Amino acid sequence: MELHNGIGDKAIQDVVKDHPKIGEILDEYGIGCVGCSVGICLVKDVVGIHYLGEEIESEIEKQINAYLDEE
Repeated sequence: MELHNGIGDKAIQDVVKDHPKIGEILDEYGIGCVGCSVGICLVKDVVGIHYLGEEIESEIEKQINAYLDEE
């Protein structure tokens, strides 16, 4: 995933804390990172870990980048 502002290289727990909307986007696709007690996965790896396929991964990437561009 190519995410703007270096977000992809940050731990998901930190990103969701600073950007709750990203947690909401992931949650829409059944990726429950918001409730994960570990939260050390990098954002760029989180979607791939859940094996949702290239099309859905691309859509998630677009939505996250659109949110980051608006901010």
